[in-house]
Amino acid sequence: MTAAAAPRAERAERRQVAALPWRRGAEGLRIMLITSRETRRWVTPKGGRMSGKTDAEAAAQEALEEAGIEGVVSDRLLGSFRYLKVLKRRAARWCTVDLYSLEVTVEHPDWQERKERERVWVSREEAAGMVDEPDLRALIAAFDP
Repeated sequence: MTAAAAPRAERAERRQVAALPWRRGAEGLRIMLITSRETRRWVTPKGGRMSGKTDAEAAAQEALEEAGIEGVVSDRLLGSFRYLKVLKRRAARWCTVDLYSLEVTVEHPDWQERKERERVWVSREEAAGMVDEPDLRALIAAFDP
């Protein structure tokens, strides 16, 4: 493969931001996962970067829209992971996602994407086992707020 041909797929890669929602309670540290809309896999709330917002703020906005949660988002990057975004009507595309911690303080009973997604609180170990992306699994397993 030539140098000119190799970077083409990398240039097409999409950048996204995500929140890792968490809370502490009687059961200890809990992580919230949600289902993706199309494939119904367990994922973290994520989406595109937003003009006028820091990446951490954009991740918190995605958490509000996709999971109906609000809280204290950290500006410190937890790490990044890659996944292949598969859409029904378009070609699959690689995405690189920057992950930010979100300590959840408000969980709304109704939210924008409530009819399209499920959400669940699970232990860190359960959450790591439920996601498909190896790098995201490692970030969740190592998470220690």
